[in-house]
Amino acid sequence: MTNSLSENPAHDIHDIIDVQTTDCCIVGGGPAGAVLALLLARQGIPVMLLEAHKDFDRDFRGDTIHPSVMEIMAELGLSDRLLALPHSKIRQLRIQTAEDSAILADFSHLKTNYPYITMLPQVKFLEFITQETQKYPNFQLIMGANVQELIITDGVVAGVRYRGGGGWHEIRSKLTVGADGRHSKLRQLGGFESVETSPSMDVLWFRLPRHPEDAEGGMGRIGKGHILVMLDRGEEWQVAYVIPKGGYQQLRTAGLEELKKSVVEVVPELGNRISNLHDWSQVAFLSVESSRVKRWYRPGLLLIGDAAHVMSPVGGVGINYAIQDAVVAANAIAKPLKNQNLQLKDLAKVQNQRELPTRIIQAFQTIIQKQIFTRILTSDQTFQPPAFLRLPILRDFPARLIGLGLFPVHVQI
Repeated sequence: MTNSLSENPAHDIHDIIDVQTTDCCIVGGGPAGAVLALLLARQGIPVMLLEAHKDFDRDFRGDTIHPSVMEIMAELGLSDRLLALPHSKIRQLRIQTAEDSAILADFSHLKTNYPYITMLPQVKFLEFITQETQKYPNFQLIMGANVQELIITDGVVAGVRYRGGGGWHEIRSKLTVGADGRHSKLRQLGGFESVETSPSMDVLWFRLPRHPEDAEGGMGRIGKGHILVMLDRGEEWQVAYVIPKGGYQQLRTAGLEELKKSVVEVVPELGNRISNLHDWSQVAFLSVESSRVKRWYRPGLLLIGDAAHVMSPVGGVGINYAIQDAVVAANAIAKPLKNQNLQLKDLAKVQNQRELPTRIIQAFQTIIQKQIFTRILTSDQTFQPPAFLRLPILRDFPARLIGLGLFPVHVQI
């Protein structure tokens, strides 16, 4: 018996325009979904990648590619071509106050061929990966595919139904992978239960011109009650303005001029370009969340990336943990898919290998938020960087955790 999880399907079965079949249907064309599709396609496995939007170009997506991902790209023979794209490099994460500065993480000490964070627009990374994947005839990319329903056969997820291209479409698959981000539709449809934390901050994102004489890389700037993070994007600074949780409406009420004033108070050298910020439409609001699902899989369905664990922006690790999920998933499911004997235990391997690193990085993010960010945002006193940041042996731990992750992940297929 075949049915949908939706009690009231939004269509009649006769509305389905076409039905396609594949071995693996991946929902979500972000970093996790795109890399998983590439890895499976290289193995000759029929794979379809569904992306709800009509292109990959969305503002203020994560643009950080950490050493862990560059090592994976090297294993795939893609690192040199990826680095040929216009990018910048961050070798240190530094926090600076009006009176002092300290290095939060120094990636130059890492034992890797890529001892830095690569700043590359995510749209360019996704275009690069999907163009590489399209070289394989067993791969199909469908843009503008808005997945609305799961197909359930005898308790097993057997595919999806999506809207796009003028109507309803159906894809039957041996495995469906939810890689559709922090607001995952598949997580909702699959009835997955989440464990949530309560982050103490939100973030406003905007861009300002970067001048040739400006310092390179990334930095955090701290004033009394204010935090700004500046990421080098070549001709622009991508600026994260950290605010207390729930403080966005209060800031909007105070007005854009008040925001601009506080930015210049923290980073005076932006005073000669803050006028470029002239409308709230230039400011993107990110409600910071942190959570993970208790179980990442059910028969026929696997969640990876932000669909399985929503990350705080602290450390910019979301992309990298998502791609590591994709590699572990490919290692676990490729052979069973090819041999037509995929079992629930193969999906369980993904969570078994990835849950501990996820728990640890989320705990690390929580400590940073509570011990540093919350103290700054709730105090009018001058912030003093923690003493441990001055000890190189301790400073190397955040660099390793952020840059490489708890355990190395390698392509094994």
